[in-house]
Amino acid sequence: MFSPATKRPNFSSRKDRNLGQAVPNSPITPLTENRRSLNENSIPNRPSTGTPAPWTSRLSVYARIPQLKKSEKGDEIDPVQPVYVGEFPQVVRDEQASFLQKRVPGDASIFGGMDKGTALSWIICGNKLFIWSYLTSVASKKCVVLELPSDENGDVNRNNYHANSWLLCVVDWHGTFRSVGKQQGNSAGVVLCNQKTRTVVYWPDIYAQGDVAPVISFASSDGSELNFSPGNGNITPNKLWQHSRLGSNSVGSSSFNSLIASAVPDTQHKCIALASSSNGELWQFQCSPAGIHRKQIYQEILGSSSQSNDSGNPNPIRSKGYPKSLTWRHSSLSLEKSNRQFFLLTDNEIQCFRVNFSPDLNVTKLWSHEIIGTDGDLGIKKDLAGQKRIWPLDVQVDAHGKVITILVATFCKDRVSSSSYTQYSLLTMQYKSGINISESVEPIHETVLEKKSPVQVIIPKARVEKEDFLFSMKLRVGGKPSGSAVILSEDGTATVSHYYGNSTRLYQFDLPYDAGKVLDASVFPSTDDGEDGAWVVLTEKAGVWAIPEKAVLLGGVEPPERSLSRKGSSNEGSAQEERRNLAFATNIAPRRASSEAWDAGDRQRAALTGVARRTARDEESEALLSHLFHDFLLSGQVDDSLEKLRNCGAFERDGETNVFARTSKSIVDTLAKHWTTTRGAEIVAMAVVSTQLSDKQQKHKKFLQFLALSRCHEELCSKQRESLQIIMEHGEKLIGMIQLRELQNMISQNRLAGAGSPYSSSESGISGSLWDLIQLVGERARRNTVLLMDRDNAEVFYSKVSDIEEVFYCLDRQLEYVISAELPLMVQIQRACELSNACVTLIQAATHYKNENHIWYPSPEGLTPWYCQPVVRNGQWSVASFMLQLLNDRTGLDMSLKSDLYSNLEALAEVLLEAYTGAITAKVERGEEHKGLLNEYWNRRDTLLNSLYQVVKGFVESGYQDSNEGIEEQKEVILKKLSSSLLSIAKRHEGYLTLWNICCDLNDAVLLRNIMHESMGPKAGFSYFVFRQLYESRQFSKLLRLGEEFQEDLSIFLQEHQDLRWLHELFLHQFSSASETLQLLALSQDGSSISSAEKGINPDSGTSGKKLVERRRLLNLSKIAVLAGKDADYETKIKRIEADLKILKLQEEIIRLLPSDEVVEKGMEQRLLPPRDLIELCLKAEIPELPLLAFEVLAWTSSSFRKANRSLLEECWKCAANQDDWGKLYEASVAEGWSDEDTLRVLRETMLFQASNRCYGPGTETFEGGFDEVLVLRQENMEIPNLKDSGSSVETILMQHKDFPDAGKLMLTAVMMGSVEIDVRSYEGPSPME
Repeated sequence: MFSPATKRPNFSSRKDRNLGQAVPNSPITPLTENRRSLNENSIPNRPSTGTPAPWTSRLSVYARIPQLKKSEKGDEIDPVQPVYVGEFPQVVRDEQASFLQKRVPGDASIFGGMDKGTALSWIICGNKLFIWSYLTSVASKKCVVLELPSDENGDVNRNNYHANSWLLCVVDWHGTFRSVGKQQGNSAGVVLCNQKTRTVVYWPDIYAQGDVAPVISFASSDGSELNFSPGNGNITPNKLWQHSRLGSNSVGSSSFNSLIASAVPDTQHKCIALASSSNGELWQFQCSPAGIHRKQIYQEILGSSSQSNDSGNPNPIRSKGYPKSLTWRHSSLSLEKSNRQFFLLTDNEIQCFRVNFSPDLNVTKLWSHEIIGTDGDLGIKKDLAGQKRIWPLDVQVDAHGKVITILVATFCKDRVSSSSYTQYSLLTMQYKSGINISESVEPIHETVLEKKSPVQVIIPKARVEKEDFLFSMKLRVGGKPSGSAVILSEDGTATVSHYYGNSTRLYQFDLPYDAGKVLDASVFPSTDDGEDGAWVVLTEKAGVWAIPEKAVLLGGVEPPERSLSRKGSSNEGSAQEERRNLAFATNIAPRRASSEAWDAGDRQRAALTGVARRTARDEESEALLSHLFHDFLLSGQVDDSLEKLRNCGAFERDGETNVFARTSKSIVDTLAKHWTTTRGAEIVAMAVVSTQLSDKQQKHKKFLQFLALSRCHEELCSKQRESLQIIMEHGEKLIGMIQLRELQNMISQNRLAGAGSPYSSSESGISGSLWDLIQLVGERARRNTVLLMDRDNAEVFYSKVSDIEEVFYCLDRQLEYVISAELPLMVQIQRACELSNACVTLIQAATHYKNENHIWYPSPEGLTPWYCQPVVRNGQWSVASFMLQLLNDRTGLDMSLKSDLYSNLEALAEVLLEAYTGAITAKVERGEEHKGLLNEYWNRRDTLLNSLYQVVKGFVESGYQDSNEGIEEQKEVILKKLSSSLLSIAKRHEGYLTLWNICCDLNDAVLLRNIMHESMGPKAGFSYFVFRQLYESRQFSKLLRLGEEFQEDLSIFLQEHQDLRWLHELFLHQFSSASETLQLLALSQDGSSISSAEKGINPDSGTSGKKLVERRRLLNLSKIAVLAGKDADYETKIKRIEADLKILKLQEEIIRLLPSDEVVEKGMEQRLLPPRDLIELCLKAEIPELPLLAFEVLAWTSSSFRKANRSLLEECWKCAANQDDWGKLYEASVAEGWSDEDTLRVLRETMLFQASNRCYGPGTETFEGGFDEVLVLRQENMEIPNLKDSGSSVETILMQHKDFPDAGKLMLTAVMMGSVEIDVRSYEGPSPME
């Protein structure tokens, strides 16, 4: 397959190439009829099949499997080679050996596959089905063996089952496989279908205890079904086999070619399976422990194909072998949804169906999209020049269910040379924007898909294959590099296609002859970053292998430089040369297995995972440093190391890329040269762990000595502080790992001594949570770095010292798998305490190392220690919050358990809070925003400390539930003793609420004062908090008396609490300041400077603030304070206070005149209205008395207010003029012939007269000047230039009145008469208007 096009007269030679096995573990020589003369080959002595075995030395695949673990020298690692992940379980190996001995040449070979969703791999060998996880390196402990039903002769393969024709689906009942590597709590079913006979076998739960009995369904001749369950006793297996053989002719030529299965939500071990048949049928199987019900739901999914046949006949022909492929749109089932969608690939379309789970299982078609037609924008355009036939071969969907990838083969004929060839390509489709298919209920008739990118040609010209061979090809998507795909073919090859550098590159998974075929390919499940891992391949004989992303990037070649078939490449030398050129051109250096290979985790690293862009200068400086350090270890001499390293640029980079930091990392992350990986949990107790960690510690100390003696330490301390910090942190992590190992060893020994039996496996409830955590962290590292997949989880954990933060990452993300909610309460508490102890031990060991070696550390300003990083804090908080939940939700806990839980949580809380303070300090020193981190710290601090104190109080109360009188003193003594350590933590971290509660419960005023003196934080620290507590509880006298000892702190507090500040100022005899405070308090708007505690001062106060009577009281107190102080301007202050009192009284009068419902609705009785609001209220109310009160309010405001609001004063005059009907008055004066005495008598009753008398009369009282400074009566009286320019006067305002042309004389007379306060009875002389 996939080699340059040649004429192939015989296909059987390739197909039968693996059927015989004359000599074990030897290559098979190509058949004679397949050999050509040397003249027909461009390479001498090369057969046409391209098989390299006869003339090239290809070692056995077992030579590639590392017998000893690699040391830190990684030069022997080929970066483009696949990586060995793990061996088959031993039971599989035993069955394979037995099967190979028993089988007859010509029988079908071993068959198997991989399930991406559950990370399970499976193999059918003989009459047994083996299922195990390909994620674990110790596979032998977790392999499920299922017996396949056999016929009466006990033979499965030769007669009925065809071992190479199985379709298998795993049904994950709980969706837990991808989340965690442990499989003990999982539950999964298996649906197995034979393609030829259409027999379906269903195991409801392969992890169930005891024998797992399958449910079987056989296809019958009349299209009906026969079910068999070993427990029903109604029919024997022999009769079923006989019935199946009788109906085999009806099954005949058609066979199943694709199978998918899904759990049915809200049911017990019930699933639905769907199978497509090569004759155009779609079958549905409802599987349950009671039986399997099969139903044909579509008989003719596709009609006639419009593609031309090979002979050029344009008449439509029916496409055999279709529908070809089924796949779910989303790989996982959401238990909340009642339906699920799947895609079906036909000869020219993609069809989408929906499975409705409730109320009844049914399948409906949603839409279809033509991918092979006349419109090239919708897919692949057919009937182009040279095209003969197009085959869609397989379809896959990405993890998000949005991108659909189709593998397509096109049979073409070159018109020039008349040679035929096959072109392979990938068609990528995606949903059109704006179309919501998920919520669609009715069928969709519009176009739903569009091309995501142009058709990607994998092989432009490959050999022509038979149709059966094409249909055997499978497509896999989702692995790294992102966007890559794997194509599997019948001849057992696997090829990775990756679009790189504007061209398609191909990487062939190639193992020696004795590895057998590639059975299937999958990807390592994602950890938590949402992206899947590297490609993983299941072989027939050599176990499981992985294809690193780096291998695909470096080893990929442009087609057809490398063939995708097992038959080799036409130019292998050029492929190797291109590989070297690519590595040189992209500046990518192969990395060491001990240090750089670790870096493929999920931290922020280079854009290409596992590939570090480093210059040749970096490589040179690191090699020089390694050489110099090695010489130092041998001789103890440093010579001119500093100068040499300077010259090669060793000090140019800072941080993790610094060569000194990288060397330090390689020291602490060195892999063990020898390690036993088959003893499971016992590995922790082995001396090799301690020996390796001790060797690393000694070597790291030697490295620090080398830095000091060579004076590199000084250079790093002054110029690369971050790099030196990382180097020292490696020492911290190393000592922490040593302590963690000792803790695990002690736990194991204690458990052995307590159980009296060998160490329990992790499936048992007494398995330590620390051990399970080690397994999680190790497995996460193995998933992220395929070079480690063949190693044990514990080995990876104890070797990967520099990434010890992953411990806390797993605690944060996967704590529910370490401490399951299904465990007994006592076990949950024990496991939580074990994890808490591990966290505290680890951090305390690191801090102790730092304290002992502080002179080695750089200046700490702006540097964040590793144990202060967010991932570490979040992991600790996850454990702490779980322990809090145990303490708060379990009231009936045993006292000893509760005490252990409390002590562990208290220690963990202290470590966690210290981490927060370190992180905040670093952010402040760097000048970064830290408000969010500070709030998180405060919230978690208060939650921890307050909860812990409540537990302490519970301890005291539970010990004295039936106590007599006089026992309170004993309670206080015990409370003081139990809370002493918590008190010290609260002091260090300013846990003021906890400190306050302890002091109050102990009734210890001396302790309270001592803490107030010690704690001087921002805003007076603890003193401020105490004052606020007293204030909120309305203990004002205690607050002020306590403030006598802390006057400065009290002054800071009272700046925000004016309602008590004046009392403190009176105590200090600051009468003038007290007066100002009282006046400000009385005139403050509600809620601005009056806290909620003010509600308790006056029992009559409302809910929104002080009433007006309370404000009047404060103003009178302010007046008394002024009189008591009698400073230089006390008279002016008294006048201002009296003016405020008058305005306050005016508001009361205005409120009295307004409708009561309006007053209540606007809450006027509860708040102080500003003067402007009062005036506008008077002008709008249309109450005769109110306009005059508006002038009264203006009179008692300041002169500056009147000047700033002159327009408001003008509105007041306009309103006053509108209060009387001047037109009627004028008509009455003319009609009745008023005398001057009558005119004056009538005008005295008008609003203009009263307003003029209030503003301009001889006895007018105002504050700070009169109205004439803002608005004069007559224009001729305007003596101030700026007023004259503005032309503003009462007269000009009245001239704008509608009645002024007729009654203007009367209006002006009223204004002028009011300004002189003329008495009608004594009036003599001419009218003022004259």
